Amino acid sequence: MHADRKWGPAALRRALQVYVLTDRASARGRLEVDLVAAALAGGATAVQLRDKERPARELHALGRALADLCAARGALFVVNDRLDVALACGADGVHLGQDDLPAGAARAVAGPALVIGVSAATPDEAAAAADAGADYLGVGSVFATRTKADAGAPIGPEGLSRVARSTGLPVVAIGGLRPENAGLALSAGAAGVAAISAVISATDVAAECARLALSVRRALVQGPDPA
Repeated sequence: MHADRKWGPAALRRALQVYVLTDRASARGRLEVDLVAAALAGGATAVQLRDKERPARELHALGRALADLCAARGALFVVNDRLDVALACGADGVHLGQDDLPAGAARAVAGPALVIGVSAATPDEAAAAADAGADYLGVGSVFATRTKADAGAPIGPEGLSRVARSTGLPVVAIGGLRPENAGLALSAGAAGVAAISAVISATDVAAECARLALSVRRALVQGPDPA
């Protein structure tokens, strides 16, 4: 990782601890800007704008607003899939799935400053992402989830551990994460956990995000399972 980047290795690892993704269905008609503000107040350290259907113009406007919120809180802001929107709205990074623009191509366009995350479910996918210049991995689905229709079968903490042990990149666990099982993901070697509906669909988003953040901090103090 380049030394002149805003999100150096230590800063990025800290930022990935409590990673909240937006989701219009989980928002249940509430404004996503308000929900993200509440999540940040509750301790979110990273936010990903994830919307597969919103027109690019609307996505850009929302991205600009979320980028400002995250910057004010010192949180990492990432756009899912859309490198063009990430660059246009001043996001810190982009997150790419296995069927999206290759990480190497994104790096060639964006240069060294942009944080690039890649979804991976196996050590082979993790190795390919690292070779292509990814900065972190989103690994899962760890547990069953209804939020991501394309998540595939859960890999469980064991599958998460296999990926985490195979790479030097920080790993964010995703899929069915909530305060009650976040510790399992951290114990398996994840640097942080990503939550969608567990936070965004909550009646009190700030309080639920604070619960998740507390679980993550407790697990990080305990350290990963040495087994």
